[in-house]
Amino acid sequence: MNGDSDKRKYARVKTHIPVRYRKLQDGPGAEGSGSLSRDLSAGGVHFRTSEFISMACRLILELDLPMLTKPIRAISKIAWIRKANSGEDYEVGNQFLEISKKDRELLNEYVNSLSLYNEPDGSTDTTDTTDTDTTGTDTDTTMDTGERPAADLPAE
Repeated sequence: MNGDSDKRKYARVKTHIPVRYRKLQDGPGAEGSGSLSRDLSAGGVHFRTSEFISMACRLILELDLPMLTKPIRAISKIAWIRKANSGEDYEVGNQFLEISKKDRELLNEYVNSLSLYNEPDGSTDTTDTTDTDTTGTDTDTTMDTGERPAADLPAE
C-alpha cells in the first residue's frame, strides 16, 4: 500500500458507473460528455476520457448510481490527469469541491456497500487488467480527496 492511500479521508472502490461531465465555464446549455468511472469515493471519482482536461478546469459531474433514480451531482476540480497506458485516452482524477450533504451520504452508502467486494487498497480480486502496466504491477491511481465544505448545487 502506498503512502497516499493512508492519507485518504474516504474509502475508494473500483466500480464502473455512468459519469456525465461538462466544463463549468461552458454554461448550462453546453453539451457534456460521458464516461464510465474507474473508481469512486465520497470525495472524488476517477474516469477515462478521450479529451485532455486542464488542471485549472472545474467540471459539473452527474454520477448514476444503480440504486437511485436521480443522478448524484457535484462540482469537481481535476486532481490529476495522465495519458492512459494504451490508446489516445486520458485517465482523470476528480476531487469533489461542491456536493450536497445528502449526495455525499448516498455516495458513502454506495461505496460502503461495494467495499465488501474490494480489497482495502481499492483493488479487486477480479481478472480485469485495465489498470495494470506492462510489468504486471498496478499503476498508481491515487488522488487527493481532502474534504471540502458541502454545498447544495442549484437545480438546472
